[in-house]
Amino acid sequence: METVILMLGWVGVFAPVALGVIGSTIGCSRAGMSACGAMLDTESGYGKFVGISAMPSTQAVLGIVVMFTLNREINTLNAPGIFGVGILTGIALMLSAIHQGNSVASAINASKNKPEIFGLSIAPAAIVEGFAVFVFVFALVVSGAIPQ
Repeated sequence: METVILMLGWVGVFAPVALGVIGSTIGCSRAGMSACGAMLDTESGYGKFVGISAMPSTQAVLGIVVMFTLNREINTLNAPGIFGVGILTGIALMLSAIHQGNSVASAINASKNKPEIFGLSIAPAAIVEGFAVFVFVFALVVSGAIPQ
């Protein structure tokens, strides 16, 4: 039983980066496909489409920082806390990145036909990013309370 608890602790250490990267990959892919489609329909302004299609990549970076924060000697006292914080943070980062990719794709599709709304159309993607930052900050704070 002790081995299972220790293994779950190690899963918790790596989960934020693994799940964050999965979400970032899906989100950037979705936004990138919209950027490619928009480039076929417009004559200029390609850089802004490509630039915002990378927005969901932030969650992977946040996951890496959380992983480093959780990375410590794993024992039976801290493994459950590390597992809980790691898994829940990873899931939140993954879902945030996926939905941010959807928001960016919608912004690209809307602004290709009406370029003057570009700045306003990315506001929902920025709001989704805010939720990723919330879980990131909370994970850092809570990880400080996990026994060494």
